[in-house]
Amino acid sequence: MALPARDAHLVQIVDAAIADAARRSGAWLKCAPACTQCCIGVFPISQLDAARLRDGLAALDSTDPERASALRQRARQSVARLTPDFPGDPRTGLLDEDRAADFDSFANDEPCPVLDPATGLCDLYAARPITCRVFGPPLRTEDGLGVCELCFHGATHEEIAACEVHLDSDSLESSLTAEAEQTAGRSGNTIVAWALAR
Repeated sequence: MALPARDAHLVQIVDAAIADAARRSGAWLKCAPACTQCCIGVFPISQLDAARLRDGLAALDSTDPERASALRQRARQSVARLTPDFPGDPRTGLLDEDRAADFDSFANDEPCPVLDPATGLCDLYAARPITCRVFGPPLRTEDGLGVCELCFHGATHEEIAACEVHLDSDSLESSLTAEAEQTAGRSGNTIVAWALAR
C-alpha cells in the first residue's frame, strides 16, 4: 500500500510541535532512548499510521533484512496471542468501534512488536504512528491534559500546562487518513501487530 505523499509534511508538523514542547518541558520530560513505558500495551492506529509502518518495514527490509524478519515474527506472535480477545475482526485486524469499552482492558501488558526486546529501541522509529510521536509532553484530550506517568513529578498544573503540545494538524491528518483508507480498501483503526504481521 502506498503511503500518501503528504505524510512527510504531517510528520514534519507533528515532530516540530513535539520538539517545541520538549524544549519547554526541559528536565520535567524523562523520555530517552530505551525508555519503553509507552511501548507496552496496545493502542488504536489509523490506516495512515499502518501504511507508514509498512513503508518503514519495507525500508528496513532493504537495509537490515534480518531485523525486519525478527520484527515480522514478533508481530505474528503478538497477533496469535491477541486474537482470542481481539475487540474487532481478527481476520482483518480492524477494531470494532462498538467495542471501545472492551479495548480499555485489552492487552495492556503486550509489548509493541516494533520494540526490539534486546535493545529497548524502536525498530521503526522514523515510521512510528502519530500516537507514539506525541507521547511524553503534555497533550490535551477531551479527558484533560495528559502526561506520561514518568514525567512532570512535582510539577504544578500551571508548569505542566506551560509545556503543552500545540498541534495544528487534525485536518491534514484526517485528509491523509481518508486517502490511506481509500488506497487500502478498508476503513477504521487497527493495532501495530496487525499492521505488520502480513
